[in-house]
Amino acid sequence: MDWTPEQISELTRLWGEGLTTAEIGKRLGISKNAVVGKAHRLHLPARPSPIKRTGPRPQVFRQTATVRTAPPRLAAPRPAPAVQPTSAQALRALANQPSAKRLPMMALNSSTCRWPIGDPGDAEFHFCGERAIDGKPYCSAHASIAYVKVKPRTEAA
Repeated sequence: MDWTPEQISELTRLWGEGLTTAEIGKRLGISKNAVVGKAHRLHLPARPSPIKRTGPRPQVFRQTATVRTAPPRLAAPRPAPAVQPTSAQALRALANQPSAKRLPMMALNSSTCRWPIGDPGDAEFHFCGERAIDGKPYCSAHASIAYVKVKPRTEAA
């Protein structure tokens, strides 16, 4: 908005009278936010908050970090099932394997695997680049990590 010298002098006068920014805006035919912005740019004196508080100021309690301990176990723990590679383990194994194709981002298209390999800040960062599964952004190896099958719910849990 372009402010005329008359509008600026009227804003300064109304501001000095203590009118609210909304009232000043109505009288000048502009938004209250335009009034606030111009008053700030003109370095007009700060106004007290229009919020009326009665009584003492409410105390703000901040929760401090507490260390939580696990409750003691009553039953002996079950033996762990045979270790199967998790997606994190599979990801580390795939990340450590050298990729036959090393594509930069600009070389990717809808038929190439867009799985990122390495740290984006490193010069060695690249994308897998293998043939992607139709309708998916990843090759079969990376899709097995990215998409986890949902186990069916059982009633007897």
